[in-house]
Amino acid sequence: MDEVFKALADPSRRRLLDSLNARNGQTLRELCAGLDMARQSVSKHLAVLEAAGLVTTVRRGREKLHYLNAVPINAIAERWINRYDRHRANALADLKTALESTTMEQDPDFVYTTYIRTTPERLWQALTDPAWTRRYWGVELTSDWTEGAPVTWEFGGVTMKDAEQVVLASEPYRRLAYTWHTFTPEFAELVGLDAAGLAEMSAEPRSTVSFEIERLDHLVKLTVTHGGFGPDSAVRKGISGGWPEILSSLKTLLETGAPLAEEGGQ
Repeated sequence: MDEVFKALADPSRRRLLDSLNARNGQTLRELCAGLDMARQSVSKHLAVLEAAGLVTTVRRGREKLHYLNAVPINAIAERWINRYDRHRANALADLKTALESTTMEQDPDFVYTTYIRTTPERLWQALTDPAWTRRYWGVELTSDWTEGAPVTWEFGGVTMKDAEQVVLASEPYRRLAYTWHTFTPEFAELVGLDAAGLAEMSAEPRSTVSFEIERLDHLVKLTVTHGGFGPDSAVRKGISGGWPEILSSLKTLLETGAPLAEEGGQ
């Protein structure tokens, strides 16, 4: 955590994070223009932020896009805020967000990077074996995981099947991508989603999620990209709160043998 605190101590680096928080997925050129900073200075600050895990990058063609990565900050919150009063802190944060929110359109992609002490083979199994996904996610994903194959979701006794729920890419131990599930009335009832909320989510374009797996010595770097949303997407708001908890539980399961829920019960 020392690297995280060191990176956050510099006001210029905090400005870069603020810029990415306002509009994620910016190129180096866009960050320089938006903050009126020299290219060399921005590059150096981004290198520090990336080394601390606060920024992650994704290549799209010839461009390198920069994304805010909340994992290290979540770790700080888990270590200290949870110990004291998370509910009060969340209430104040929600109030601050409501008061400061603008109509600025945000980049629709949600990107999250984490580092797990495991192997690409075990991580692949955890992403594709329904017995594993049930443990850390509560969802059973069933597919033969070949490109174009259907993906069946089962959650809380509700089964979600649809012709558009398919595997988009499958490179074992390297990359997996598939379309998101269909929002059914049964699912809405299970999670407490009202009719208006169900109609809003169902009207949105179907989103997609991809998992990039990269071996780094004794660690595996996992980058999750969830995109394909429109502006002010209700689905995006939902998944942006869900993915950090799911991936934290996945990491804990692979590293300790028990997901977060089981860890907390011990």
